[in-house]
Amino acid sequence: MNMEINPSEYKILIVDDVMSNVLLLKVLLTNEKFAIATASNGRQALEQVDKENPDLILLDVMMPDLSGFEVAQKLKANPQTAEIPIIFLTALNSTADIVKGFQVGANDFISKPFNKEELITRVYHQISLVAANRLILSRTEELRCTIAGRDKLYSVIAHDLRSPMGSIKMVLNMLILNLPSGKIGEEMYELLTMANQTTEDVFSLLDNLLKWTKSQIGKMNVVYQDIDLVEVVESVIEIFNMVAGLKKINIKIEKPEKIIVNGDIDMLKTVARNLLSNAIKFSKEGSEVLVKMEVIEGVAVVSVQDHGCGINEEGQKKLLHTDTHFSTFGTNNEEGSGLGLLLCQDFVTKNGGKLWFTSKEGEGSTFSFSIPLKK
Repeated sequence: MNMEINPSEYKILIVDDVMSNVLLLKVLLTNEKFAIATASNGRQALEQVDKENPDLILLDVMMPDLSGFEVAQKLKANPQTAEIPIIFLTALNSTADIVKGFQVGANDFISKPFNKEELITRVYHQISLVAANRLILSRTEELRCTIAGRDKLYSVIAHDLRSPMGSIKMVLNMLILNLPSGKIGEEMYELLTMANQTTEDVFSLLDNLLKWTKSQIGKMNVVYQDIDLVEVVESVIEIFNMVAGLKKINIKIEKPEKIIVNGDIDMLKTVARNLLSNAIKFSKEGSEVLVKMEVIEGVAVVSVQDHGCGINEEGQKKLLHTDTHFSTFGTNNEEGSGLGLLLCQDFVTKNGGKLWFTSKEGEGSTFSFSIPLKK
């Protein structure tokens, strides 16, 4: 271990009924700058452990009242003291005693008369393990607090921003519907349209953020039910007709009467919403987005095809990987966060399906996902 250890931060309890041994050990370890406590018999040792709370115990095996083995057994039986490492000091060299020592929880042995260098090395070894453990515990606690703080922050961001954003979104929708360009002039109408679009984007980004966080911290359960996928996707398309209309994009649908699948309705809506929103975002004005729903080889497949800017090969490699978090700009310079697709992949997988895409730069992309049919 290459950890910097400051000996003065660690206390060692020396337990031996021979006073000269205690003094010798005390001098050796004080020279190394360790804090020291001492005890001259087993009972005193147990009292000192409670009072001094040592980081390491050097424990003589042969003592008149309680043997070192008995002291160790009592310490190990108490959860408060069970973790304190023990090095036995022993004149016994028989294998049976060493085995017994390890059975009662010894961390190490030093035989008397002891070699000074060996003693110091063994003490440092145990202390470095204690130090490493302390570091792990404090880092774990720090991490726990950081994660708890982050999760709180995420949900505050997503929850508390959603309702004001929702209100702004409704107001802008109302204004657009009630203020034709003839009334307020082309320029103002265009600004209003832009503001409306931005609000829609921010709202869906917030929604994605909230769902992604919930999904990542395991707070989102998949609620499986039998649903008509055609109906679910159509309800999402209806919402996007206005946004598509503003960009003069026609959404075309190819579908059977119904496809009954088993999945989570909210998650599937989120996936359809993200794929459709991306298709519109990356489509050129006046083009068409085709939404296809079909059953292929026993699974339901939904694909969304656009004739937009497409994704180059470099970009294609980066999509759908959490670590690259890739984003590009739409045809009106709308920015994608890349989060939407990760969320789609997560949700589709949770529903037992797959997400994939094909794309050609300059020609457009097709994003598809599959969902198991109702059994």
